[in-house]
Amino acid sequence: MKEELRRAIAVNAAARINSRNPSSVYSYDRGRHSSMSPNYDYETGAHITGSASGFYHYGVGTHVSLKVNGNNFSGYDYDCGHHFSGRVSGNSIQIYDYGEGSYFNYSV
Repeated sequence: MKEELRRAIAVNAAARINSRNPSSVYSYDRGRHSSMSPNYDYETGAHITGSASGFYHYGVGTHVSLKVNGNNFSGYDYDCGHHFSGRVSGNSIQIYDYGEGSYFNYSV
């Protein structure tokens, strides 16, 4: 999965679960902050439009399904064709990317 989509998943999952919109996200994998809201990725200069079933990232040009259940979330990345799952704990988000076979950690 592309990093842009993982960051968007982290921000959108945190926004839905915490009922507030983050303005940035920190990727522990990359070791850097990115300005990002649930509706806009400032790093790539791309809009993100959301719905109850997921979002569309215009920078990547793909849809991501996103389901939230309590503090857990799961979905499907239509760009690479793989599932993901994760958990939000306060400002911390962990995503398991089935395509990569790895965990990725973020904070908002």
